[in-house]
Amino acid sequence: MREPNHVHPATPGAPARWLTVAPERTVLGVIHNVTSATRLLDLLTVFDGDRRVQTLFTCTGSSPFADGVAEFAAARELPFLPWDEAVKTEFDLAIGTSRGGALHSISAPLLGAPHGAGYNKRLSSREPGAGSREPGAGSREPGAFGLTAEWLVYDGELIPSAIVLSHEEQLARLRVGCPEALPVAHVVGDPCMDRLRASLPFRAEYRAALGVRPDQHLLVLSSTWGRGSLLGAAGDLVLRALAELPHDSFRVLAAVHPNAWYGHGGWQLRSWLRPHLDAGLLLPPPTDGTWQAALCAADAFVGDHGSVTLYAAGLGLPGLLGAFDEDSVAAGSPMAALGEALPRVSPALPLAAQLERAARDQPTDLRLAAVTSQITSHPGEAPARLRRLCYRMLDLDEPAAPLAPRPVDVPRDLPSAPRPPVERPLFVEAVVTSGDGDDATTGPHPPLEPAGPTELLIRRHPAHARAAATPHPPPTDAHLSVTAGEPDARWAQAADVVTARTPASGPRLTTLTDELLAAHPGCALVAVEQEDGRYLLRARNGASFHGCWESLPAWATTSLTASAVYAWLLQHGESLAGEVLVRLTPDGVPARLRVWRLGTNPAPHSAS
Repeated sequence: MREPNHVHPATPGAPARWLTVAPERTVLGVIHNVTSATRLLDLLTVFDGDRRVQTLFTCTGSSPFADGVAEFAAARELPFLPWDEAVKTEFDLAIGTSRGGALHSISAPLLGAPHGAGYNKRLSSREPGAGSREPGAGSREPGAFGLTAEWLVYDGELIPSAIVLSHEEQLARLRVGCPEALPVAHVVGDPCMDRLRASLPFRAEYRAALGVRPDQHLLVLSSTWGRGSLLGAAGDLVLRALAELPHDSFRVLAAVHPNAWYGHGGWQLRSWLRPHLDAGLLLPPPTDGTWQAALCAADAFVGDHGSVTLYAAGLGLPGLLGAFDEDSVAAGSPMAALGEALPRVSPALPLAAQLERAARDQPTDLRLAAVTSQITSHPGEAPARLRRLCYRMLDLDEPAAPLAPRPVDVPRDLPSAPRPPVERPLFVEAVVTSGDGDDATTGPHPPLEPAGPTELLIRRHPAHARAAATPHPPPTDAHLSVTAGEPDARWAQAADVVTARTPASGPRLTTLTDELLAAHPGCALVAVEQEDGRYLLRARNGASFHGCWESLPAWATTSLTASAVYAWLLQHGESLAGEVLVRLTPDGVPARLRVWRLGTNPAPHSAS
């Protein structure tokens, strides 16, 4: 940290000998909070590669969500000036992505841009700390934040020298809210939307970085901040998604607004969501572009009235509204229209069925298409148009190289949730289809001789989440699978299948299965992975089996293997040998598991 009287070497007017590169212009990046900072850095990429431009940063100090700004700046090594110093210094251009704070005090032409998908929010009052220039004054206009005189005019003078708009429709709203600003309004498009669309070809890379397998679906839960947000008004949807959607075929990621993250604290959010993290929830911090990569990797979304919802719909993702605060949304905005076009999550219908309906109906929904067409008037052109505007304001020749949207970076070092030493207990449903083509059924049957390999569709659900979720309780025809050492007695004592935590071999195998059966007197089957890659499975009546995958799939854990064999035994009794085709999704590629009774020869390979 700099001493109070220390002058930053890059500050205009500082001794020239302090700098290695001699810039011709100095730009001030104005940060309001982390939300505005992330968008600001996206805009400042228009200066990448130009040694003529030096950028310094400051923070207005006017946001109640100021936590995280110092860490954000330090992590990115931003050259930073205290606000009091910044307003005493003349710059060639200032760029801000929020209307909060005493922006009229800046000594530079100010370019004002939105920090979301256009201008969709409405502030009902100018609360102290919300960036008000007149603390305590009531709202005079019902228009969008950033498009009314309340936020654009100070003491009769227009504050910004240029106002960036993403779509032509915003000109009409600006004409109503602050007509004197029309001469400085510039429709450049939406840089964020352009980056998202430029990133779509790299969907596979983003999915791999997020740990999403090709056969899995990724659901993004998007929450803005405030009581009317998804987390504030419908936080149980996180639990519901994890409980209802099969654990092996769905990953769930929560994209949380920085104001919610820093308003409560990252530690607090992780603490509140710890049961969900244990059930597999992905919770990236909001300080990087992981949410953008997640949208490009996603198969569906559940959102609210935040910008991420509009961007997701703009990418063509099928989605639902988990919450929507009409009072926070500006009338006549694209967000207001989106609130009318997207269906709400129903508490009565299975979530998977609602997502399937959205995927089926929304691609041809003309009303939804009309809304998403208002995200940008100039698809793919925002970086070039914004650079042209900035260099005109700087009175500099624009670089000759063309500027195209840059794809979102592949997430790196995504923080993982704390992992307990035992696998989470799982409710397991096994849908059995006989090899002769009989209809799919679940649960135990009388033994029968299959005409071909038994086919199993395995659906697993975190037991903690499924037991807590309403209105969909644990399925009555599911079995319960736990790992040895499960600390919660209600799961350990009720388990049907128990698996060892580590592989074993030799005499230790028999000893270990004896110990597992003794420790879990209610279980029907125990399983141990052998060091040769096979699995030893032992039933309560003493019958022992070997299992071996013909080609080991990435998802074939000891627990899943044991559940497949358990379902196979319920179907066929203790037949000496057999094969089972296991899949985790109805249209997934099946993996072949061979099962044979100890002391007999393995089942022969058979054609798929």
